[in-house]
Amino acid sequence: MPIKIQSDLPAKKILESENIFVMTEGRAQSQDIRPLKIAVVNLMPTKSTTETQLLRLLSNTPIQVDISLIRMESHDYRNASEEYLDRFYIPSGEFLKRKYDGLIITGAPVEHLPFEQVDYWKELCEIMDFSRENIFSTLYICWAAQAGLYHLFGIQKHSLEQKKFGIFKNWQAEGQNDPLLRGFDDIFLMPQSRHTQIYGEDVRQNKKLSVLAESDEGPSIVKTNDGRAVFVTGHMEYDTNTLADEYWRDKNKNLPIQVPCNYFPGDDPSKKPLSSWRSAASLFYRNWLNYYVYQETPYNFVN
Repeated sequence: MPIKIQSDLPAKKILESENIFVMTEGRAQSQDIRPLKIAVVNLMPTKSTTETQLLRLLSNTPIQVDISLIRMESHDYRNASEEYLDRFYIPSGEFLKRKYDGLIITGAPVEHLPFEQVDYWKELCEIMDFSRENIFSTLYICWAAQAGLYHLFGIQKHSLEQKKFGIFKNWQAEGQNDPLLRGFDDIFLMPQSRHTQIYGEDVRQNKKLSVLAESDEGPSIVKTNDGRAVFVTGHMEYDTNTLADEYWRDKNKNLPIQVPCNYFPGDDPSKKPLSSWRSAASLFYRNWLNYYVYQETPYNFVN
């Protein structure tokens, strides 16, 4: 079933070329159903790319999904024009006046900074606090997962000696049988691209949190026991070529970057990478929308 977006959002043409059902505002208004209202706080500099990646995954559901893109008012965007932001995004202040069924907060390339030094940190904390009381489930991705665990539960991030970069094996944590991982294989893969980590022992000491999935490098999926917040340390939404683009970008700038693990065939960057995580990502987002958003939200949802 469709995702509902603005008719001129650049991601629309890409998604339609992939046979993904995209519905414009006019057609959606003619259907007598209430779509799920999902907000996306997009902190990534590559706005259109990230929008396409997330919308692709959110389309894999039998439910109509109404998307709102959110921008931070306290941040000076250098990779997106004011015209683009004004056309397709609403400011966070407007977001805080509305009600949504679900929220996604993306990663951001600010890992080198202490959280409090990020220019939009106070604004992001307002959004995270708001989501605890007004949104049925919030999905935090990569840096946002570390930010959410820090702000909401006091869990610290820790610098890595070398960037965690590549495709890594994950498995369901012992004793867990959560709907988020329903249908998953015993081993599933997830892209990672980060310079910091959280420690599993810090998460497990908090009785309000559960580690759902982990890898040799630590927790990969964490959630609050009530399902109101889900934290994913990697990037299940990444396209096949995202890590390659990142590798060659840094390589061409003569920046220190290692070949991403388990990504290029034979670890040879001259070879085209293959996606090995797409089915797990699709299933994860469908499970999140179904079990933690759709099943929890009422039909008569006052905005």
